[in-house]
Amino acid sequence: MQQVTVYSTKNCPYCRMAKAFLDKNNVPYATIDVGEDAEAAKKMVALSGQRGVPVITVNDEVIIGFDSQRLNALFGNAEISQQCDVLIVGAGPAGLTAGVYCARKMLKTVMISENIGGQALESWAIENYMGYRMVTGEDLMKKFEEQARSLNIRLELDGVEVITREQDSFTIKTATGATHSATSIILAQGNHPNNLGVSGAEKYLGRGLSICSTCDGPLYRGKRVAVVGGGNSALQTAVEMSGIAASVSLIVRTSIRADEVYLDLLKSKPSITIHMPAQISALQGDGFLTGITLRDEKSTEQTLQIDGLFVEIGWQPNTRMVKDLVTLNERGEVAIDINCHTSVPGIFAAGDVTSVRGKQIIIAAGEGAKAALEAHDYVMRNRRPDS
Repeated sequence: MQQVTVYSTKNCPYCRMAKAFLDKNNVPYATIDVGEDAEAAKKMVALSGQRGVPVITVNDEVIIGFDSQRLNALFGNAEISQQCDVLIVGAGPAGLTAGVYCARKMLKTVMISENIGGQALESWAIENYMGYRMVTGEDLMKKFEEQARSLNIRLELDGVEVITREQDSFTIKTATGATHSATSIILAQGNHPNNLGVSGAEKYLGRGLSICSTCDGPLYRGKRVAVVGGGNSALQTAVEMSGIAASVSLIVRTSIRADEVYLDLLKSKPSITIHMPAQISALQGDGFLTGITLRDEKSTEQTLQIDGLFVEIGWQPNTRMVKDLVTLNERGEVAIDINCHTSVPGIFAAGDVTSVRGKQIIIAAGEGAKAALEAHDYVMRNRRPDS
């Protein structure tokens, strides 16, 4: 029998999804909270060379992160599906809401996503979603997921590689080799974080450089960290890390562009050191990140000794798989009209991947509902008499 261990932290959504995947496939495993157990964290780092979660060991194999493709290869079943009415790409606020509306319209619905919850998972605290005074991104997305799973929706943890149009339907091929056919598609695959843009950054990812503070933050308890960015996410991360880390430096390139509520929170944390205007010009370390070089507007440089760097400098749309299929705008977002129609009949889009200006959870959810209703109308008009 394979020996499986999941190294995780309490609030890490990707750790939860890894465990859910193993549970779904009846794979027994041990779980270790490295956010609470410092010795276990040291063991995880020694095994994986990573200061980031999840880390999954399968016998002698070490899997870094929630690698759905590798887990599917080891434990999953990449079966070929039958024709569905609607295939939804992405399972964030827009995709999950679209799924609920499609299911309620009695459409045969398949949802494919590399994670469940999308960008919303990484929010420490959400205070502007109706019905909640305050809720974490993980808890809110759990509610979305629970409602979607209570309906007749097939949800596959996989990645979409190619979408092609063939007469009156679309063919979708995934990273695990599965093929799906759908009458209509809803694109709701969200965004991915911007790269730091500093030479050598890739080698420090998971080794002091993190793009998910809710996942990796507990591993930096009592350590020196920096947060780069000047928006809401950066300020929220800096404030939350000030209660965990020994010191927090906020690196802002030009100016802070955040809502007043986050500015007030920042002012309430005098322990956070703000470097502005400043940009990171170099990274230092031997295996793990140990320092960053900052450059100001006069090209004067200084070095900060740190243990961790959290990157919160914005997002780019996940449109690689559809760049030759639908029209994109100048920012690479899927161009849609007021009713979520793309340039291709039968393909609709919703959420942060689209040209809609407001990138908010509540807006994404509403757009997901609109896209589902439009997809339903399209399927009804194009459904074969015998289907």
